[in-house]
Amino acid sequence: MPRLSEVIAALDALWPPSRAEQWDAVGTVCGDPDAEVTRVLFAVDPVQEIADEAVKLGADLIITHHPLYLRGTTTVEAGTFKGRVVHTLIKNDIALHVAHTNADTADPGVSDALAGALDLRITGPLVPDPTDREGRRGLGRICELDHPETLREFAARAAAWLPPTAQGIRVAGDPDMPVRRVAVSGGSGDSLFEQVRAAGVDVFLTADLRHHPVSEARETSRPLALVDAAHWATEWPWCEQAAAQLDAISERHGWGLRTHVSHTVTDPWTAHAPSVTPPSISGAPN
Repeated sequence: MPRLSEVIAALDALWPPSRAEQWDAVGTVCGDPDAEVTRVLFAVDPVQEIADEAVKLGADLIITHHPLYLRGTTTVEAGTFKGRVVHTLIKNDIALHVAHTNADTADPGVSDALAGALDLRITGPLVPDPTDREGRRGLGRICELDHPETLREFAARAAAWLPPTAQGIRVAGDPDMPVRRVAVSGGSGDSLFEQVRAAGVDVFLTADLRHHPVSEARETSRPLALVDAAHWATEWPWCEQAAAQLDAISERHGWGLRTHVSHTVTDPWTAHAPSVTPPSISGAPN
């Protein structure tokens, strides 16, 4: 069985920490470098539910996309929810490793997994990494559909093929407009509207879209069609992709690792109540 330090070295080769954004907090949060690793659990969020799942599974290592301490901390006291996670992991000899923005821009990365989940053909990155001579790394992906479909049909594709969440799928644009070229970006993507418009795609699928950026994007002379999925749903496909990558490394080295992907829905939204009035709300009370 490999030691944790060996597994981490392999993960750092897949997602080099040097490629993370400066504000990010990636890498190993806790764990003994000399401890043996036999089971690995992949998940999006390092929350208590995932820590408890790892304990029940007998995992030695959790790999998450989101950081536990993105903005730093001065305590790991067990009375705080993040401190409780750390205590649970350390008491049960479970390491935690994070691959966040360094996994977003990797080849393959988070948006490759998102495009694959939607059965889209990738043509290149949305925001290329200037240090990649092959032009494959970068943020987001530009994709094409094998056959054109309407925006309504594309939204239905996302609703059917992405993990279900309380939010579901939101759409901004003419539901009957034709769609062939698509941009995708896992996680929060409304900072990329300028690059999406420059790419000349028909629709942009991402998450966490806010009112004002979307309103402005729709009111320009070249309005963007937008599909907004839940943040967790757009990034969960990466867990399966990442587990397959570690499986390949394990087989190559003869490690015999057993990898698992958590299906626990850690999206924070738990319910959705559809509007009971039509879109035209004239006369409705304030």
